[in-house]
Amino acid sequence: MSRPAGLSVRLRLTLSYAGFLMLAGVLLLAVVWVFLLRYVPDPPRDLPFPGIRIIGPSRHDLLVAFAPRAAEMLAFLLVFGLLGGWFLAGRMLAPLSRITDATHRAATGSLSHRIALEGRHDEFRELADNFDAMLARLEAHVAGQQRFAANASHELRTPLAITRTLLDVARDDPGRDDHELDDRLRAVNARAIELTEALLLLSRADQRSFEPERVDLSLVAEEATETLLPLAEKHGVAIETGGDVTLAVGSHALLLQLTTNLLHNAIVHNLPEHGTVRVTTTIGPDAAVLAVENTGETLDPGLIPTLTEPFQRGTQRVRSDQAGVGLGLAIVRSITQAHDGLLTLTPRTGGGLCVEVRLPVTPLHWRDYVMGKSK
Repeated sequence: MSRPAGLSVRLRLTLSYAGFLMLAGVLLLAVVWVFLLRYVPDPPRDLPFPGIRIIGPSRHDLLVAFAPRAAEMLAFLLVFGLLGGWFLAGRMLAPLSRITDATHRAATGSLSHRIALEGRHDEFRELADNFDAMLARLEAHVAGQQRFAANASHELRTPLAITRTLLDVARDDPGRDDHELDDRLRAVNARAIELTEALLLLSRADQRSFEPERVDLSLVAEEATETLLPLAEKHGVAIETGGDVTLAVGSHALLLQLTTNLLHNAIVHNLPEHGTVRVTTTIGPDAAVLAVENTGETLDPGLIPTLTEPFQRGTQRVRSDQAGVGLGLAIVRSITQAHDGLLTLTPRTGGGLCVEVRLPVTPLHWRDYVMGKSK
């Protein structure tokens, strides 16, 4: 938006300083003038005594003597106010210049620059610190998006490359088995569709494009458990559920996807046999909590923070029939953030992982829960 050029902030501050100084000087000279008038007699007049008159300076004489000096003083105050105001305004606005320079660098794509303003905590320091924090978050977000784009491109390219290879081999092999080719192409295509749907779901969660509603996390956990029970039986994993009515506000579809992803990861990344998964839901005055805990291999604590990154797997990208596309916990994190919640991943001492999702609740939900328990 084009706007007409105006006076700079430094010039306006300078004029304000000089104007205030001039006003203070005029008021001071007015006070001095009124004070001096009290001691100046009226024009010479005769007294009751014959031949005696009061002789002394009159008010006119005082005005003639005082006015030039007052004008000189006001001129001095004007010059002093302009010069001093310009200097003081420059000193005061110096941090703003550094902030402006940082915004220009950020606008050109340099997100690594930081203002790092020194000095005591004041309005400019607070603004600079907040701007640095914003740049840090923005830089991390952009870096994450770049990694995500690179990984997504790689993941999407893989099924296309496999499809091309299968077609090339089939073309060069006259005695090919069409049924086997069809099965393999269907499997590759199904994985590509699964990846694309996961990317779309991740985008939907990031955009918060849903209508909030009341959701009972305990019912959501039961629904996800029923859906994945055949998979758990196939892997020899026992699922335990527990918890009371746990009301939260959000999207039922997204929270169901969140719970399903957590339960799926807990089943797939478990012990080879006799593994267990425990799903619990609890509610408190400030949060509704969904916890999914599973047995499994001992995890490196340094690996835990990377599990929520897109296309990262706890098995270091090892693929299997049920390994997923590497977006399970990334989708969980995005859905949790879309609901203003908190996602916590904690390695278990005996092996496995405990994932906790805390969603904010209102006092009304907590009251409904307490009243329901009292009945």
